[in-house]
Amino acid sequence: MRVLLDTHLLLWAAGSPQRLPKAARSMLRDPETSLVFSAASIWEIVIKSGLGRPDFTVEPQRLRQGLLTHGYEELPVTGEHALALRTVPPLHKDPFDRILFAQARTEGITLLTADHELAAYGPPSKLV
Repeated sequence: MRVLLDTHLLLWAAGSPQRLPKAARSMLRDPETSLVFSAASIWEIVIKSGLGRPDFTVEPQRLRQGLLTHGYEELPVTGEHALALRTVPPLHKDPFDRILFAQARTEGITLLTADHELAAYGPPSKLV
């Protein structure tokens, strides 16, 4: 199964794995799981770390390289993903979470999240 991690799960997996929900840790350890991160998450980290957000203190370039080194697949943001936003209702105000959902739905990937608002979209979002 291919699994796209939302930005917070991605940050926790890379720097604070003890913060991951137990279900997420299980999925990440499963050899049948292909781990995916979005270029949108790197973009979000760059923007929010530049704004001084304390939950985004990681160095984005180092994070990206570490993810790639550890076998994560990088998912670019495409025009098809952007167009898919037209059919994503505005349940969630965060544009980064909305594009992650659009990407997951377009690509047929499970989107893992600990965010109840993001999970409210339903499949392919999965609350952990």
